[in-house]
Parts: sequence; C-alpha cells; structure tokens
Amino acid sequence: MAQRFVRVQAVSGEILYGALEANRQVEVWERAPWLGGKASSRRLAETEYHLLPPCLPSKIIAVGRNYSAHAAELGNEVPPEPLLFLKPPSALAAPQQIIPYPAQSRRVDYEGELALIIGAETKNCSEEQATSRIWGYTIANDITARDLQRQDSQWTRAKGFDGFCPLGPWAARQISLDARLETWINDEPAPRQSAQLNEMIFKPAVLVSYISHIMTLWPGDAILTGTPAGIGELRPGDRVRVKIEGIGELENSLGELKR
Repeated sequence: MAQRFVRVQAVSGEILYGALEANRQVEVWERAPWLGGKASSRRLAETEYHLLPPCLPSKIIAVGRNYSAHAAELGNEVPPEPLLFLKPPSALAAPQQIIPYPAQSRRVDYEGELALIIGAETKNCSEEQATSRIWGYTIANDITARDLQRQDSQWTRAKGFDGFCPLGPWAARQISLDARLETWINDEPAPRQSAQLNEMIFKPAVLVSYISHIMTLWPGDAILTGTPAGIGELRPGDRVRVKIEGIGELENSLGELKR
C-alpha cells in the first residue's frame, strides 16, 4: 500500500501532520512533509484523532471546464487556456464533515476533482520544472451553488461558501493519470461521474506552470484540476463520495436547508 500522508486534530486539540499506517494509527511527523518534516516516535491510535484536510493552503486555485464533456454538458466552449478561479481557505471541509447548505441558494451541486498539493515555492516555472513542484495528490469536491453561478458574472459567491471545498482524506505522493475518478451519491448502484484523469484538457504540469506565471505558489497550496461530466444536484442529507484510484475516497454529506 502506498504511503498516505494526513493532517489530523488529536483529542488534545493539537493539529499534527503524519503518515497513516495500515492499522489506522498515525505516525506523527514534526511538521508538514513538504516543509521538510520528519517522522517522530509518537503514534496516535485511531480513537485519538480525526482527519482534517491534508494541507492548509494559503490559496485554493481551481480550474473550470478542464474536461470537454463537462464543458459541453453546461453548454460551454472548451477554453483555449486554463480557466481559473479561487476558493477561499475558509471553504475547506474535512472528510465526513457536513457541508452547510447556504440560505442564499436553491441548488447545490457536487463536482469531484483531483487536487494537487504544491511542495515548494513556485514562480514562473516551465512545464518540465512543474512536475517536481507537485508534492502530492488528494481528492477535492468543488461544491457549487449552481443557481448563483448562473446568476453572477463571476463565481466567487457560488464557489466560496464555508464548507464548499471538502479535501482529503489524505495525500498520496504519486498517481497515474490513467486512474479513474468516480462520484457516487448515497447508495446508488452506479457512479454519477466516471472518467479517467487523462481526459483532462490541461494536465497537472501545464496547470502548475500556467498558474505560476500569474501568482507565486507556496508550499501547501492546492490546485483543483477540474471536474468531469456528470455533475448534478445534492439534496439535503445526501452523501457524496468521490473516489480516485490510487488515493482513496472522500465522503461528505450536505446539511439541511435553513431559511
């Protein structure tokens, strides 16, 4: 089994980084591994922590319409270059965390995605250099208030509510772009989304290089690489599970609608 890196909150309240072992114990690291952290002798049992998003980014950069079929299902053209938007760090949600249903919206959608974790300060890098700047990979769900996205001329409100960026459950160092991304709702027998990562229009190295020519990327920053076709509405109480081969599964539920 490939090593899985986690960020957890211990029952003591400490926020810690570590490596998840097969028995679900966490080998605690002195600090984030992309900051040069090393393993310590400390262990946390499964009952002594809960998972947090695996990184705490200074910014979350997301990519729109990066799968042709997804652009088509929304009636949009494929962009000639990466289409970027930002989600605030306050949108982060941990695995199993309830996603709040914002009172301003009447439709909230799921969007399963591969996320990149940046491992080093990155500015104006080439595509060849970009691969070495990607420390690891995790799973994201780009939760979107679809009605507000259609209403607004830009997407900050629709994409930026608290809890609208579930991330996790852990990070993997390597992944194959032949891996499949699938999104499941409740106990339905078939996934709503199912696509190989290599169907992306702009691959990870292209995205990192492109973004680095706009803004400096810092260690721990996250890049959401876009969602494939099959997006759809979540109802209050729905469970959404995003699975990527080689990483694992990220599951969250949508909270009740409150007016």
